[in-house]
Amino acid sequence: MDSEILKQYAVSAGATVARIADLARLRGIETMPPDLLDGFRYAVSLAVALSDPIIETITDRPTPIYAAHYQRVNALLDEAALRVSRYVEELGGRAMPLPASQVLDVRNNMSFLSHKAVAVAAGIGWQGKSLLTVSPQYGPRIRLVSILVDADLTPDEPLKNRCGSCTRCTDACPAGAIRNVNTESHYASREEALHFERCVHHVREVCAKMENIGTSICGVCIKVCPWGAKKRAPAA
Repeated sequence: MDSEILKQYAVSAGATVARIADLARLRGIETMPPDLLDGFRYAVSLAVALSDPIIETITDRPTPIYAAHYQRVNALLDEAALRVSRYVEELGGRAMPLPASQVLDVRNNMSFLSHKAVAVAAGIGWQGKSLLTVSPQYGPRIRLVSILVDADLTPDEPLKNRCGSCTRCTDACPAGAIRNVNTESHYASREEALHFERCVHHVREVCAKMENIGTSICGVCIKVCPWGAKKRAPAA
């Protein structure tokens, strides 16, 4: 299966960026169920860029238009993942699209698989201090989805972390949740990067209960990241 043609198809299906992760890079990652990755060799990671004018409406809290946009982009990701899965299967492979945003374990805020971890392994971006995937073109102003695939593909390489000494997300976080700890590739645990319970409490008990929000989002660290504020030309 031609990996470049597959990625081009993913973009035609609605993705802004598509990359391929070797699942060997994710060996040992927690999944639900534990055997989720069995029988699959790769994951196609799709990113959809968020609207800059909508992100710019965020100040120290989410806005109703951001909440609506967030949900609409999740629906677009699910549709694109389904189309890519069908395309892989039509070419003789196996594919399993995972939902873009579905919490299975509410206590630990976990889903089937971390789309952020897949995106980092696929080279869509690096893992920022906020735990978000930071794209060199779009910063953290992206939403993600993953498709597990068993087919002959060529994986992409991860990117070097470029957060450096920047403290924008740490300084702006309304929950004081970001520890300002950098990593070369990925954090050993969420707690290494975040006071995770502070983040979860803020999005669930503060933001989700704001008027016309109704979902667990914040968006402040997305808005302030300098990698998203100034767009860069896509890599050749």
